[in-house]
Amino acid sequence: MAHSVSSAGPTAQSDEPSVGTLVQSALADFSTLLRGEVELAKAEVSKSAKKAGIGAGAFGAAGVVLAFSAFFFFIALAEFLTWLGLTRWISYLIVWFLLVLVAGIAALVGRRYIKKIEKPERTLETLRDLPDVAHREAPGQRHRAVPEITNGRVQRQGTETYTL
Repeated sequence: MAHSVSSAGPTAQSDEPSVGTLVQSALADFSTLLRGEVELAKAEVSKSAKKAGIGAGAFGAAGVVLAFSAFFFFIALAEFLTWLGLTRWISYLIVWFLLVLVAGIAALVGRRYIKKIEKPERTLETLRDLPDVAHREAPGQRHRAVPEITNGRVQRQGTETYTL
């Protein structure tokens, strides 16, 4: 009889899964969920990227057609100046000068904007630290300071704090 009681105990315990089994099952479920989310994101992004590509192509085609139509506009402008009484070569020279003037103004505006470009300081700083970070150390043998993050602010020893 004692033997039957002791055998009832282990069968009751074996019906409940162990903590390790539960953790393994939870990790597998989490992994499946994460893979599903990544696949969903890929599908959504590829659909949006396709639409963006078609839109960009349509804008590009419109720009090319507009650029070619500009030739006809400037020829018509030169012919209009001829109609006003100017010699044909002078009217075409005036239109050419106008185009050179517009190109010069566009170049000056572009130069001004290029001078305003700022260097990506934080990126350059992290790239300088990359060899240091990539160096693997034995566990417990860390020789470099680890940045601390508090309320969205990163503080590294020896440097200023900046917000992410």
